Amino acid sequence: MAEQNNDFDELLEGTSLGSRGARKLRARTPAFRARAVRSIAGSGWWHRYSDVLPSWYPTYIGLEDAASTIHAYEVHLVHGLLQTEAYARAVIRRSLRTASEADIGRHVAVRLERQQRLISENAPQVHVVLDESALRRPYGDREVMRDQLQHLIDMSELENVWLQIIPFSAGGHSGGACAFTILTFPEPDLSDVVYVEQLTSALYLEKRWEVDQYQTALWELLEDSLTPEKSRDLLQG
Repeated sequence: MAEQNNDFDELLEGTSLGSRGARKLRARTPAFRARAVRSIAGSGWWHRYSDVLPSWYPTYIGLEDAASTIHAYEVHLVHGLLQTEAYARAVIRRSLRTASEADIGRHVAVRLERQQRLISENAPQVHVVLDESALRRPYGDREVMRDQLQHLIDMSELENVWLQIIPFSAGGHSGGACAFTILTFPEPDLSDVVYVEQLTSALYLEKRWEVDQYQTALWELLEDSLTPEKSRDLLQG
C-alpha cells in the first residue's frame, strides 16, 4: 500500500496540485482518484491556464468536462456555464481585484472554454437553478446585464439545458446561501460528486449520505422554482 501511495504522489508531482494535493486525493475512493488523476495529469485544455488557476480548480474542470449530467444551484450570480464574456469579466474583475487585465482575460478564457462543451457533440445535460437575486445583482453596466439576461433566454432554449428560477415570492428556501454543483458520470463505477466552492479552496463530496443530502436539497429547491417556461417569461420581463 505504501508503494502505491508513493506512486500516486509521484504521478501528481509537478502538476498544479503537487504532493499536498496527492495526499488529499489519496483519501478518496479509487474511482474518484482515477478520474481526478486523468483530469489533472492528463492533456486537458485547462492545463494551458495552470498559471492563473487556483490549485484546487483543475480537478473540478476535469470532472465537469467528463460529466454526463450537471445539476447546479446558484444564489449570488449566474452560473459560470451560462455567463456571457462581458458578465464573466465583470464577475472576475470584482473577485480578483488585484489581478492584471491579462490574468483576468485568461480566467475569462477558461470560463468560455468550459462553455463550449454545452454545444459539443457529447454535450452534457445541464440543469441550473438560479435564485432571482442572481438576476438582480448587477455585474457590469446595464448593457452587460441586459445581454446576460438575453443569453440566459437563448441558452434555456437548448435541448440539453434546463434553467429554473426561484422567485423572490417563494420566500426562504432550503438552499440558503450555499451554491453547489452535482456531477454525474457515464461510468457506472463512478459515484456522483458534489462540488462546493469556498473562498480559498473547494469541497469534493462523494460519500453517499453527503450526496443524498444535496440531492434532497436540490429537489426541494426545484419545488420552489418556476417551471422552465415561466422562468423564461420572468427573464423576458
